Amino acid sequence: MPRPRNDSEVLPARDRLENAFWELLADRDYRKITVTDVVHEAGVNRNSFYYHFSSLPELADSAIMHQVEAIPINQAPDPSGDPEEQWRQRVTALLSDPNQHRRLDRLALLAGPHSTVELAESLRDFTRLQMISMLQKDPDNLDLKTDLMVEFSVGGMLAVLQRWPELSGTIELKDLLKEDVAVLAMGIYLAMSRENMLTYWNRIFAHNARKLDS
Repeated sequence: MPRPRNDSEVLPARDRLENAFWELLADRDYRKITVTDVVHEAGVNRNSFYYHFSSLPELADSAIMHQVEAIPINQAPDPSGDPEEQWRQRVTALLSDPNQHRRLDRLALLAGPHSTVELAESLRDFTRLQMISMLQKDPDNLDLKTDLMVEFSVGGMLAVLQRWPELSGTIELKDLLKEDVAVLAMGIYLAMSRENMLTYWNRIFAHNARKLDS
């Protein structure tokens, strides 16, 4: 018998199947999950599963892709704006929104003990593509510097997800809403983008000098 689901009457079957994937992954190893498990958890039949997906790996890829796409990293920061304020808005949106918090909980499963190399690679690939899309660049024609910086940034995000189960219960907004963290995040973005870093850093240093003088 599938577990009672508050959303089972309103969500489309595809969404229910993806939700079932995450519920099951939180409960057991991915290699022990079957299509039968998924359809029971989702409250649908096997025909409905195969109407949307050809296999369990295809369901997993779809579920991962949709979670990554919904993380608010697809809008590029404004180099002419205040990096601290932009960082504050993004971190607050990410950590204060229950839906985003749940999204991080789900993605962290891909770096946890129930995951596989294949699931972790899917997370890495989709995150990389999302970041390249934010930069408005062609993934097949990246220059070496941008390619390496994207890899560096994605690796950092995956490292945070690995630690997310321990961080989620203790981390506070004030731990992240600091000017040095904001400037570092903007610097990484600029290193990957087409923006002029020298102009940006000159503006930041001049701004900080004015703050010290006042």
